[in-house]
Amino acid sequence: MLEYGVHRREFSGGEVATTNNRMELRAAIEGLSALKTPCRVEFFTDSQYVKNGMTLWIEGWKRKGWRMKSRKPVKNMDLWQALDAAVAKHTVTWRWVKGHTGQAGNECCDLLANAAMDRIEEEFPSSQRAEALKQFQAASPSVPGWDGFDALAPSGGA
Repeated sequence: MLEYGVHRREFSGGEVATTNNRMELRAAIEGLSALKTPCRVEFFTDSQYVKNGMTLWIEGWKRKGWRMKSRKPVKNMDLWQALDAAVAKHTVTWRWVKGHTGQAGNECCDLLANAAMDRIEEEFPSSQRAEALKQFQAASPSVPGWDGFDALAPSGGA
């Protein structure tokens, strides 16, 4: 959701097989990419993963060639790099908000995310979603096992 003065734009999307962290990153990328000109942005997120990634970890990852202290590649590197590029066009201040506490903007984003998940459930039968998840996990060995579609629901945190 983007807000500027009295103007507001809402949009949402999803993927058949993914993780909450990847969707949190995609939301940030899509939101910043929707801005047509360089802006000063106050970015509110209920994801400590996104906020800490952008304020505490990303510079170290870049210095180390997108590797963590363990020397393993950063998880979701493709999305972190895309978010880094999207942020470069703007001046962004990252603000964390606790999820599910009645903060209007966060509650609206949660509704949008859940509606996107509902659309995926309607469009893709459970067998197709399960197969897509198997393929996703095969390509991403660090992804946890399938616990049903509810496991992909936004958790409000990292």
